[in-house]
Amino acid sequence: MKEQQDLDRLTREATDIRRKIISYSNHAKLPHLASCLSCVDILVALYFSAGRIDPKRADDPARDRIILSKGHGAPALFQVLAKAGFYDEALLFEADHGNGLFGEHPPKPGYLPGIEAATGSLGHGFPMGCGFALSAKIRQMHYHTYCILGDGECNEGSIWEAAMLASANKLDNLTIFVDYNRWQATGRSDEILNQAALRQRFEAFSFASYDIDGHDMGALLNAAHHREARRPCAFICRTVKGKGVSFMEDDNNWHYKIPNDEELKQALAELQ
Repeated sequence: MKEQQDLDRLTREATDIRRKIISYSNHAKLPHLASCLSCVDILVALYFSAGRIDPKRADDPARDRIILSKGHGAPALFQVLAKAGFYDEALLFEADHGNGLFGEHPPKPGYLPGIEAATGSLGHGFPMGCGFALSAKIRQMHYHTYCILGDGECNEGSIWEAAMLASANKLDNLTIFVDYNRWQATGRSDEILNQAALRQRFEAFSFASYDIDGHDMGALLNAAHHREARRPCAFICRTVKGKGVSFMEDDNNWHYKIPNDEELKQALAELQ
């Protein structure tokens, strides 16, 4: 019973955060809305349950590291961090948007609590996550590192260089979630650079690799707690771009489109 109540609570949190992301996109005129909506459940599972990180001690050396490698999902991350108590939500709605900190991508660490890496350039966050995980091994620390990648981001060669590093060093303290919403900026991911076999590719790099439903909170929590000896884990999360709003779902126009007031009203009515 308690487990189901926890899952229901996290699902409600995800719905509320989707409402906030869409409202903020309308308010601040920020794009990448659909890309944010597809990764919300992953972020909620990590920051509200699985990740060992205290908002009041955001720089604790023993904290788990959570890196949003698909940096254009930052507007989702900003809302999650605010709701989790890392900073006051009102900062997002100041006239200068928190001195310009709440833009399209995460700022560098030190400017906002909870931000582990500036990931505006795709393909950089995952290698940094490998560095965090390797550092923990060297220093005999017990924190876990989680990275959230985009499927289009997996076009980057640096992703596969990092995957080789992770498997060579047997980084079993590293877990990645690929937000596989099947779109990137210019088209279907599977058509641009054939991303249909991502699970098999990570498996070929000696990851423990699995396909899961990226909107199933129970599956995400199980994945976040899953460990395999002497190798990292990769979870290919089947997600929907624009998740939660019927006229945004699986429509790549919302990669850059910003909702007007009427579209905002319609979206909020659906997210109850």
